[in-house]
Amino acid sequence: MFKQINVVPRWVIFLLDLASCTISLLFAYCTRYNFHIEKIDVSSLEKTLLIFLVINCIVFAIAKTYAGIVRYTSAQDSFRILFSVVLSNIILYFAHWSLLLFHIDSNIPVIILIINGLSSFLLLMTYRVLVKYMFMYIKNLKLNKRRVIIYGATEIGITTKRILDHESELNMNIVAFLDDDVRKCGKVVENVKIYHIKEFERLIKSERINDLIIANAILNPEIKSTLIDICLANNVHILNVPPITNWVNGQFHPSQIKNIKIEDVLERESIQINNKLIENQLYGKTILVTGAAGSIGSELVRQLIKYEVGLIILNDIAETALHNLQLELQDNTITNNFIPFIGDVRNIERMSYLFDTYRPDYVYHASAYKHVPMMENNPSEAINTNVLGTKILADLSMKYGVDKFVMISTDKAVNPTNVMGASKRIAEMYVQSLFNSFSNELSILKSSTKATEKSDNCKTKYITTRFGNVLGSNGSVIPRFKAQIQKGGPITVTHPDITRYFMTIPEACSLVLEAGSMGNGGEIFIFDMGKSVKIVELAKKMIKLSGFIVDQDIKIVYTGLRPGEKLYEELLNDSELTMPTHHEKIMIASIAPVSYSYINKNINELLKMSALFKDSLVVRKMKEIVPEYKSENSIFEELDKEISAAAV
Repeated sequence: MFKQINVVPRWVIFLLDLASCTISLLFAYCTRYNFHIEKIDVSSLEKTLLIFLVINCIVFAIAKTYAGIVRYTSAQDSFRILFSVVLSNIILYFAHWSLLLFHIDSNIPVIILIINGLSSFLLLMTYRVLVKYMFMYIKNLKLNKRRVIIYGATEIGITTKRILDHESELNMNIVAFLDDDVRKCGKVVENVKIYHIKEFERLIKSERINDLIIANAILNPEIKSTLIDICLANNVHILNVPPITNWVNGQFHPSQIKNIKIEDVLERESIQINNKLIENQLYGKTILVTGAAGSIGSELVRQLIKYEVGLIILNDIAETALHNLQLELQDNTITNNFIPFIGDVRNIERMSYLFDTYRPDYVYHASAYKHVPMMENNPSEAINTNVLGTKILADLSMKYGVDKFVMISTDKAVNPTNVMGASKRIAEMYVQSLFNSFSNELSILKSSTKATEKSDNCKTKYITTRFGNVLGSNGSVIPRFKAQIQKGGPITVTHPDITRYFMTIPEACSLVLEAGSMGNGGEIFIFDMGKSVKIVELAKKMIKLSGFIVDQDIKIVYTGLRPGEKLYEELLNDSELTMPTHHEKIMIASIAPVSYSYINKNINELLKMSALFKDSLVVRKMKEIVPEYKSENSIFEELDKEISAAAV
């Protein structure tokens, strides 16, 4: 309907403004003489009116009061009109005094100027506001308009309301504001009442709410979770307004209002890390990040680049992904203190060249194979990358005197039921035993009178970090569910009772940096992953957030546990204890030490088998090294039976 109504030409608005000023001046004269029209000097009135109209023509042309679209009148327009009215009346006053200098009788009482100023401003604004509200009223007559509540009676929320009021094609009617600030509740903004969050569920039913728009970038995760749960229970569509920093050229457009993401539903309170400690340790250092093009590695690089490091070496074997990361860093950073380095962590010659050329001070080892079913079918490759790659980097770190070696592990290394988890556990054991062995040797060397060059090089602190799934990582469940929803379903879930721990990629990487900074060597740091999440509930929420109905629009299909997959993940095995650190979300796992000579000997035997791709022998050897490794839903369960029978 609005598209059929053309914008009124500017000259029409210009004439309407002049007509309003004419009426205003006539009203001022009538008011001055108590509406005794016979007392008005018509000749003086005609002269004053002519001068006033000429002045207004000039002032309106300068101030461009006619340039705005009347139906979109804003506070900025009111200031422009006020300026024009004040200026024109001041000029009129001085114009009459100038005429008196030439002995031309032209006197105008000050009271008439005051009345004229007030009434002209009132008339100019009144007809604009009336037109604006007339258009809004006509727009609101639509019977199929979506009824919307905006959470956040802030500047962002009010701006959102104004934009939506003017975008008729969005077909939205803002019926209420919602806020948790009791001081705002009960008040009215933009003719819309503000309610407390406690009244949200009642408002949904009484006002027949269709949509909730969250217009608060710093909303407490608990409040956000409560709002989302209420919306999902009442089939209310949830939208999100980006923070002001993400507005295009500082301007907000309705297209920036997006459906809320599942990551927003699962996010927790932002973590606080000791940036100063990390900054002091990393200042001017050369840092190697392996697997730099992956989900965790690339985020580590993004966070490291914010500190004043000397150089970051971006190591990965994936050419395209590494190239994309390089382009991203070139576009988004001022400094150019990074070098892409293509290289396979399994290639000792290539890695030796890297260490010899760049001499890194810190190593963040994020390179690994991580997909459970894939590694269950390729055990030798899992060992070659997760164990051999880690061993090569750990040994080179010791040889070249790296300050800290931080290995990123997984919760699947605890009581492993699959090849991937067991391979990461073996890597953990090697890294920890390497530090324990050489730290003991270093103590002996320091206590002797013969200090050697070797004692100076044996300074590397080996640190392991262990956490669960990260939201949105490559190949994780959330991107897969999104793709399945876009195709119209079904969503495939392996088991109705399967659960997983989740944290965001930035949160995980921040904790990795924090743990790396506090580590003294030999620790396995575990992160507080919060509550485990049922995957089927995650799927249901994603379907609802996408605007569909579970098992009606999008079905959920159970496919059975995949090879090596277990129903739930653990962060500690039964024999492990935890010790707190100064950070409430980081703990240290107390694990019985493993002899370096024992683990090194067994790993070398394991690597000989994996080099020949003897998968069955590889897995059997892994079970020997990691006794708690029991296969589930896997062809390698037969090996557990054989080992148990042999023990008997």
